[in-house]
Amino acid sequence: MQIRVLFFGMLKDLAGKASDSVSLPEGATVGDLLAHYEARIPRLTDLLPSIALSVNQQYAGPEVRLAANDEIALLPPVSGGGPGTAHAAIVRERIDTQGVLAKVKHPPDGAAVVFEGVVRNNTRGRQTLYLDYEAYAEMALKQMEELAAQALGQYQVRDVAIVHRLGRLEIGETSVLIAVASAHRGAAFDACRWLIDTLKRTVPIWKKEYFVDGAVWADGEPFPAEIPRVRGSPSGQVASKGCDGR
Repeated sequence: MQIRVLFFGMLKDLAGKASDSVSLPEGATVGDLLAHYEARIPRLTDLLPSIALSVNQQYAGPEVRLAANDEIALLPPVSGGGPGTAHAAIVRERIDTQGVLAKVKHPPDGAAVVFEGVVRNNTRGRQTLYLDYEAYAEMALKQMEELAAQALGQYQVRDVAIVHRLGRLEIGETSVLIAVASAHRGAAFDACRWLIDTLKRTVPIWKKEYFVDGAVWADGEPFPAEIPRVRGSPSGQVASKGCDGR
């Protein structure tokens, strides 16, 4: 049976391609697929404790059995009341913060909290030229929509909007926008903080940082414990993710 495999972030660099097609025997598992690539990508074994997988855009463990034409993605660590509405979008153009905020705010709201993730000009002492974001876009959008809906259920907020930009971003440009509207500021602040923290740990979006002296995929945060991992790490440490060997 034929299986489609997607690589993202620094895994795409290691594999030398963004996607692949693999022939596996009937009844093969995700673990069998991993064994196939471990034999072909030497560095993959060291990275497995920090990698998650998805089968048809749902997180899955190595024991999951595969079927013909399944889509498997290898995912390095990612670089997040009452009735309400939620909006999520992935864009490649500039994010219109004021336009999004205008759609979120309504007359009954007493608070509107906005978080913007902005491209800065340095990382750990290295001068940054620009960033390049990529994503497993279909799965990322689905995850963002689920986070927005979850925030509406957990916090007393009326409306949530999440927008993430992909592609090349220059210094000072907004990479991610979260806007939350509610009757009271406390709930809006709490929901906004939870959304960006969770998005950064769970949504399959990665960034590559370009410096005056080279480029590197940004180190990601470890996936939460509830997301199945390719392989447990005995030490509890996450393997290095930087493509320059860090």
